[in-house]
Amino acid sequence: MASLWLFFLALAVIYLLPGPDMILLLQTGARQGRGAALATAIGLGVARGCHVALAALGLAALFKAAPWTFEVVRLAGAAYLLWIGIQCLRSTLLPSLNAGEAGDVHGQWREAVRRGLLTNLLNPKALLFCSVLLPQFIVNDGAPVLSQFAVLGMLLVGVGLLFDSAYALTGAALGRWLQHSPTAQRVQQWLFGSLLIGFAIRLTFVQQA
Repeated sequence: MASLWLFFLALAVIYLLPGPDMILLLQTGARQGRGAALATAIGLGVARGCHVALAALGLAALFKAAPWTFEVVRLAGAAYLLWIGIQCLRSTLLPSLNAGEAGDVHGQWREAVRRGLLTNLLNPKALLFCSVLLPQFIVNDGAPVLSQFAVLGMLLVGVGLLFDSAYALTGAALGRWLQHSPTAQRVQQWLFGSLLIGFAIRLTFVQQA
């Protein structure tokens, strides 16, 4: 039980640290509203589930054996973050958050899920995080290792969804507050876009441990 509380604490610390996932959720909530931001959170959750599964299958070992695979994922992830950041900088001012009701809301949500999925899935740091963190909480004389890995993975995804939902709702509230201030909208747009581009640049320098 004590180790489980330590696991929750480790997850909370990680999810509270600013990163591309958090910025993407805040930016999506501010620009497209609560529904799109929560859809982004779902995409991030699916990606984390994939990372847990890949970590259990030993993809981190593949990165070690064939470093070029790590480089491909790293550069693809950096390019995708860079593209999102540039799109954010180039976008127009916030539309009315009620305007989406007359448009293709489901299409926006599908795009938001895809954006969240790719942002996290193409981040090799997220896979290495799962590969390093989860084994530390596996008990050798407990349940089968795969069962423990599955439980810890579900907790990782579930706690992530809670934090991501909070960030999504915060972003939506920020968007409502910015609705009547074009200057504040521009500041938010350039801040979030610059942060995403900064994370993209930082990812290009990440080295495999």
